[in-house]
Amino acid sequence: MMLELRGLNQFYGGSHTLRGIDLTVPAGTCTALLGRNGVGKTTLLRCLMGLLPVRSGRIAFDGKDIAHLTAYQRARLGIGYVPQGREIFPRLTVAENLAVGEAAAGRGRSIAPRDELEALFPALRTMQKRRGGDLSGGQQQQLAIARALVARPRLLLLDEPTEGIQPSIVKDIERVLRVLLERGMTILLVEQYVDFAKSLAQHYAILSRGQVVDRGEVAKLNTEEVRHYLAV
Repeated sequence: MMLELRGLNQFYGGSHTLRGIDLTVPAGTCTALLGRNGVGKTTLLRCLMGLLPVRSGRIAFDGKDIAHLTAYQRARLGIGYVPQGREIFPRLTVAENLAVGEAAAGRGRSIAPRDELEALFPALRTMQKRRGGDLSGGQQQQLAIARALVARPRLLLLDEPTEGIQPSIVKDIERVLRVLLERGMTILLVEQYVDFAKSLAQHYAILSRGQVVDRGEVAKLNTEEVRHYLAV
């Protein structure tokens, strides 16, 4: 397994936000993490990236326990992260945002050349000198994904990549993720849109109140049952 979680617990103040999470993400596949807002999906990704501490449990990446590592150490092992809300640097240009991804990769890591990233995201080719804050939401999302891909991660954590994005850009993002999967990348996708998740993922897990309440193969996913967990 590329990623394996066992008994993961996390607290925010007195609130038990993640409760004994067990999850496996097979190498070279996409696993969709589903659930309504506030059930712990973003918290889980932030814990995986090392941005939030865990109280207990094991996080294994390629068989190695990484729960004690910092975020930059995890990034240099080959984990990429695209946060919810994109979090690009609005005052930096597109080129400068990508340069931040290069710096974060660290010395000795293979860097994806700009023309490779532009082949995935043609819209960014003509925007190198534009500031991130001047881009549309969809363009910012493409930039956020490209920035994460600069360091050629083997595992990509994606938090709500379709949120607030126009349908044409959603199609572009779906196309890129398919290409990445064809190239052997492993993806953990947090998503609320079941149809988008089903189009890409081979496996799914549903979170409710900080716990995994259902999991399995997407081919056997009962869409109506899932909508029960996604309903507000």
